[in-house]
Amino acid sequence: MFYHLLYPLHTEYAFLNVFRYITFRTIYAVLTALVVSFLLGPAIIRWLQRLHIGQQIREEGPKSHQSKSGTPTMGGLMILIAVSLSTVLWADLTNRYVWLVLLATVGFGLIGFWDDYLKVVKRHSRGLTARYKFGLQVLVAAVIGAALASSPGFSTQITVPFMKHAHVDLGWFYAVFVILIVVGASNAVNLTDGLDGLAIGPIIVAATAYMIVAYVAGNRKIADYLLIPYVDGSGELAVFCGAMIGASLGFLWFNAYPATVFMGDVGSLPLGGALGVVAVISKHELLLLLVGGLFVIEALSVIFQVASFKSRGKRVFLMAPIHHHFELKGWEEPKVVVRFWIIAIILALLSLSTLKLR
Repeated sequence: MFYHLLYPLHTEYAFLNVFRYITFRTIYAVLTALVVSFLLGPAIIRWLQRLHIGQQIREEGPKSHQSKSGTPTMGGLMILIAVSLSTVLWADLTNRYVWLVLLATVGFGLIGFWDDYLKVVKRHSRGLTARYKFGLQVLVAAVIGAALASSPGFSTQITVPFMKHAHVDLGWFYAVFVILIVVGASNAVNLTDGLDGLAIGPIIVAATAYMIVAYVAGNRKIADYLLIPYVDGSGELAVFCGAMIGASLGFLWFNAYPATVFMGDVGSLPLGGALGVVAVISKHELLLLLVGGLFVIEALSVIFQVASFKSRGKRVFLMAPIHHHFELKGWEEPKVVVRFWIIAIILALLSLSTLKLR
């Protein structure tokens, strides 16, 4: 909005020329989302407390978590509002990619809200059934995938990290590939959200990495120099990633141990889904496996645990997802969180190195 209102005036007021620069608007998208989160946070927490919307802790979970029962959840609402508002204020709203990533954010956010509402307000312990929850996620991702696959000038090729000339054109199957990436990322983040600050820290790290990737992919000179696919218009997603970083930092202020609010599915599902869409649009889809490696590990730990128990009657971990395994091994919750953050940072740095190592 600011871009459209103020940049046209740069011919009369030269200092307004700064609004043409994605880097300038990204910085202020971060700050705007951060301020919005700080302002909304206390009000949303009080509202959730007043409505008695508190987290229900499973009895089979770690004993140390039982004291968290009743902590306000659905705090992801502040993230959704901060990200959406900041993006609308600072992004170029004529850019179709901005609207696609906002569609993912709001769409997955509504699915998460419905799931949380059923669990904590209607007291349906399982929330949305897996069929409906997964089906709605696939539907939103399918709309985005179809829009991209049919978008003029958008390549349906995928690239392989570390490989210069490895390009595979998926054609219309690309829409299915988008569904796998977006829905997979959304649920992987959801599984990681189990300790105070555990999921939101790696989200900040991953959003920062993709902010850089989106910017360089949308800059022809830099993209050609790095030998990565140039995607006209993808640089504007750096503004969205900046908004995600700011909103996540603001949420972390309230979610840091001991948390005064949890994000719930209304926060974790859209954050993962949005990351998946940014990865797809910036043509670094497979890189998400490395950038979000921590989320992948968490998801795989659940898959291996379930598969092992059903096939052999034995568990691979003391408890899944894997962060609970380390808790039961004796690690204090803050230690698990910080060490997982360190892993996320290392993986993000490795992923950025692929921009040059080809």
